[in-house]
Amino acid sequence: MTLALTQSDFRTNIKEYLDRVNEDDEVVYIARSNKQAVAVISQEKMYWMEKALQAKENSLEYAVARDQLIERHVLPDDKIVESNDEYWGQSFLVHQAV
Repeated sequence: MTLALTQSDFRTNIKEYLDRVNEDDEVVYIARSNKQAVAVISQEKMYWMEKALQAKENSLEYAVARDQLIERHVLPDDKIVESNDEYWGQSFLVHQAV
């Protein structure tokens, strides 16, 4: 879940919002007057983002980091590929004909 707050609201309730970042894995965006907004995320979420960026795309390290980011709802879950028995039957027949 994502929260958008003013700087004064964040300051007033900082403990509550920091707990939500760590315990509920939320992201908090803080609007600052006349300045660019900032985001607060958990250290663990940031760790896995950095790991994914540093790892080679087809490596085990990337796969683990990607799974962690899916679990934390940073990345969308992969679509489940349904088994297609027809595919395997065709593949078998091709090999039989050769």
